[in-house]
Formats: sequence, structure tokens, C-alpha cells
Amino acid sequence: MSKLEWPSDFSFGVATAGFQIEGGYNGPGEPRNNWAAWEDSGRASASGHANRFWTDFERQLDLVVAMGLNSFRLSIEWTRVEPSDGHIDEAAVQHYRQILSAVRARGLRPLVTLHHFTNPEWLGTDPWINDIGWRRLADWYELAVRRFGDLCSDWITSNEINIFAINTYYHGIFPPGKRGDTRATFATIDHLLAAHIQGYQRIKAVQPESVIATNNYSFSIYELDRFLLDTLYAHHYQINATDRLDWLHERRRRHYQEVPGGRGIYAPLESFARRLFARTIPLATGFPTAENELRRTTTPRLLDVAQLDYYAPTLAEHVTLPGKRTAGGRWRRLGRPLWDDRPDPDMFLDYVREAGQDGLPVWVVENGMCVRRDNRGVWPRLDGWTREKYLRANIGSLVRARDEGIDVRGYWHWTLIDNFEWGSYEPRFGLHGLADDGSFLATDTAGDDVAGAYRRIAEGLRAGDRSVVD
Repeated sequence: MSKLEWPSDFSFGVATAGFQIEGGYNGPGEPRNNWAAWEDSGRASASGHANRFWTDFERQLDLVVAMGLNSFRLSIEWTRVEPSDGHIDEAAVQHYRQILSAVRARGLRPLVTLHHFTNPEWLGTDPWINDIGWRRLADWYELAVRRFGDLCSDWITSNEINIFAINTYYHGIFPPGKRGDTRATFATIDHLLAAHIQGYQRIKAVQPESVIATNNYSFSIYELDRFLLDTLYAHHYQINATDRLDWLHERRRRHYQEVPGGRGIYAPLESFARRLFARTIPLATGFPTAENELRRTTTPRLLDVAQLDYYAPTLAEHVTLPGKRTAGGRWRRLGRPLWDDRPDPDMFLDYVREAGQDGLPVWVVENGMCVRRDNRGVWPRLDGWTREKYLRANIGSLVRARDEGIDVRGYWHWTLIDNFEWGSYEPRFGLHGLADDGSFLATDTAGDDVAGAYRRIAEGLRAGDRSVVD
């Protein structure tokens, strides 16, 4: 086989989020975020000590180095830096600076997320459906780059705007837990997109060399995925008002042509969902707040790289009835559990192709596979997939993408150590397992040396050896 030409500056990393790993939120005397009321009431498990990253970051960063990786994605939590309205916790600022310095001292390039599904409790119950919350978020973006920009220049403004809005106001699995509220879902997307637009400009004004983007959760429904980014790309391409609707319709047509919908019994449901959201979120309406911000800016580009997160994008396949067989027994809730998400490296390649269609470098900033662990033990996946097989297959898709000329420049695996997965410790995504006493394992939860496998893949590709994924 031909030798693989692999870029020397390719980013191999792991992705994390502060609230999920740091510990020290929502308890007595601790900073409180938007999950605090649910933890207090028992609606969500307490995050508690989490992975103790706040105090044990040195050892955990050493795990990243041991894998031969060169990047570490983390979040700087607004809640910790500004625990009460207008009050900056200088000790927290200095501690985050210590963490970033430790990242850099190990030869790791930090990729920092500034809003990863959490915000300070003082912002209110529904900050994203009004015109105040997103403006405060844009203020936070600027504050963060002023305080930490000398230690980091790669930024994600808001993580997975689309899935955050859906989980908050449509599925109701994030606080405040409302269901089926299409208006609030749409308003949240609109306002967080507006915050990105304003935040991009404010970060660039402070740090012109910065690399800034927002990462969508790859989703099969155009209006809930590419429509957000195409709103920004339409500005970049200077699509005028007369041509804009036709241009968006063509982009939607290409989305459905390039990425597959539901298969088998799911195909009719996927087709129905596409028609439903086309009526619910008409392209002609657009995102009014974001569009207003676009009219006010002369900045030609509002994304520096094309970022995507890839897990299980097909909407229809997430719809399952209670009683479905799953790892560990029957699943009694509506919808599919994370450990039943279907790996599909070919579909992953489809989404990477789409991300690269506008000529920007492509960063896959989240990609991972879940295993179930509950109080009875660890349950193997029903489909037989292991995390090593998943890594080889999915990174193999990136090799195929580069063979096609797509400028893929980074891959961040979700995640380093099993962690708090938004209300539960049952789903396990870590390259390293989390033991009952809070320590981390040399293997993943299933007992496999996945960290070693990731190291061998990264080393092999850097040496031009494609056999590590074939």
C-alpha cells in the first residue's frame, strides 16, 4: 500500500469538560451552576468530586502525555470564575492559569471551550430564551480571552449549540427540563449563535491570532445541524438577501444527499422528521437575533476551522420504545441509551466530507463510544464493539478523508477518564476507567488497554504507517 502522508502538526488529543471532571460544584460553599437545583432535589445524581481534576490535574495530564498525544481539550467554567454576578474569583482564575501552564509545559496544545452546557446559577432558570443571557455570555468570552489568552489561542465558544438547545427544551434531559418546546429550542439556538458571532469578533479584537469556532453535534436533520453553520457561511460567501433562500435550499439538498438518513424500519420515521422540522423551522425565517448580529458585522469570516462532534447522528434511530433489550437487561425508558449508539465509520466519513466542503481545516473535537457500568457491574456492548476497534475504525475514516484531499487536522477522543455524564455516572466513555473509590484505571472500563492502542495509532500515522488503522 502507498505510504501515508500525515501532517506533522496533526492534533491527536482527548476532550473533557470542566463540570464533568473537576469536582467541587453545587455543594455547600461551592460555586453553583444550572444543574444545582436538580442535584439538590435528586433529579440528577450529584457530580460530587467527579474526577478530582481540579486538584489532581497533574497526574491526569500525565496520562495524556503517556499516550503520545499533543493536545488537550478542556473547558474554563464561567461558574467558577464568576460565582456571583459581577464577582470574579481571582483564586479560581489563578488556578485555571496553573492548569493551562501545566498543559503547555507537557507539550500539549490547549483547546479551550468557554461554554460547555453549564452556566452560573445566578444567570437564571431560562437565560437563553431572552435577550440578556447571550449578551452576558459574549461578555464572558471576552473576559476569558483577556485573562487566559496568553496561555491559549484555540477556542470553542459554545459546545454543541444544537444538542444543548434540544436537550434543554425539547427532550427535557437538561435543566430546566422542558419538553417539546420548539419555540424555546429555536430561541436558544438563535441566541447562542448570536453570542458566537459577537464573541468571535470580541476575541479577535483582543487576540487576532486566535483560532475560533463552534462545534455542532453531527445531526441528520438539516435545520438542527448545518443550518446553524450555513447561517455563518452565507455571511462568509456574501450571499445576498435575494439569493439566500435558494442557496440554503441547495445546501439542505446537499446535506440530505451527502449524509444518510434512517435505514430499514427507521427510514419512514427519518423522512417524517425531516418534513416536520422543515415546517417547524422554515429556512426563510432564519435565526432573527443572529441575523441581526450578522448585519452589524463586517468581519468576513466567523469560523476559523470546521469543527464537528460525531457520535450517532440519525435522529430516527434514537426513537425506541421502553422494554428494548440492551446491555444489562431491558431498557425501561423511552429512547435509546448511549451504549446502544451504533458505530458507523462510513457515516462518520460522510460527515467529515460535509464539514470540509467549505475549504476550512476540519477538526473532529469529540468522538467516542459508550459502555454501560452500573451497580451490578460492567456490561459488554450487545454489538460486540470494543473501544480499540472503534478508535481504529473511526480514525481510519480520517485517513480515508485525507486520501480524498479533505484537510483533516485534528482528532480529540471523548474522553480521558470515565466521568459524570450529565446526571449519571452510568455511561462510560473513558480511555481510562473510573474505579468506585474515584481512582482511575490503567485500562478502560471493559478492561482493555485502549490508551496503548491510541498511542500506537498516533505513532503509526505520524510515521506514515496506515496499517495501524486498516
